[in-house]
Amino acid sequence: MFKVENISKRYANSELSAVTEVSFEVGPGQLLSLLGESGSGKTTLLRLIAGLETPDCGSITSNGVRLVGQGSWVEPEKRNVGLVFQGGALFPHMTVGKNVAYGLKDKAKSEVEAIVAEHLELVKLSDKASRYPHEISAGERQRIALIRAIVQKPDIILLDEPYSNLDAGLTIDLRDQVKAILLAKGMTGILVTHDPLDAQHFADKIAILRNGKLLQFGYQKEVSEFPNCSYCSMLINGVREGL
Repeated sequence: MFKVENISKRYANSELSAVTEVSFEVGPGQLLSLLGESGSGKTTLLRLIAGLETPDCGSITSNGVRLVGQGSWVEPEKRNVGLVFQGGALFPHMTVGKNVAYGLKDKAKSEVEAIVAEHLELVKLSDKASRYPHEISAGERQRIALIRAIVQKPDIILLDEPYSNLDAGLTIDLRDQVKAILLAKGMTGILVTHDPLDAQHFADKIAILRNGKLLQFGYQKEVSEFPNCSYCSMLINGVREGL
C-alpha cells in the first residue's frame, strides 16, 4: 500500500502553494493517474514522492515505511521508486542493453545478461540491444526507459508525461504497451498526465488536480461516470464526446 497523506508544498519564490493538503492511496499492483492541466501540482506530487522535493507538511508511506513526515526522511536513492521521464532520459553514450543493465551492478554478469535479455524480449526490442538511443525511435526509447526502471524491482513506478513528445498514433500504441507491461509484472504505477483519455485508459484510480488541490479521487469508473464538480465533468465528459 502506498499512501500520500495531507501533503502540502509551496516553493520559496511563489505566494501560492503548488500542492495543498493532498491525500490518496494506491494498492499493490494498482495504477493511478494524476490528471490536471499545467500548474495543477501533479508534477510536484511526483517529485515529492520520489524525494526530489521536500513537503512543508504531510507524510508519504510505502509498504508501511514512512518515507517522509513526522521527522522521517528517506533519501531518494533508498526509496525504491522507479522514474520514467519525458523522452526516456536514456544515457546517450550507452547502448540499449547497457542502459537497461544500469543499476544492476551488484549482480553477476551472467545474471545481468539474463535479466536484460528477458526484459528486451518483453518489449520486443531484443534486436536493438547493441544500438544507441539516437539509433532507435522515440517510442522505443520510452519502452527502454520503462524496463530500465522495472528491472530494479521498485515498489512503485512513476511516469512523468511519457507520451507528451509523441505523435497521436504512436501514443496510442505506446500507452497500450506500457499498461500491458506493468500489468504483466504486477507493478504499482502512477502516471502524470494532462490528457484525460490517457488517464482513463491507464488507471484503476484517477486523481483530478487543479491549482494544487485534489478535486476528486476514486476508481476510474466512479470518477468517469460521476464527476463531483463542473471542472471534473468538463474533463471527463469532454473525453466521452470525443470517443
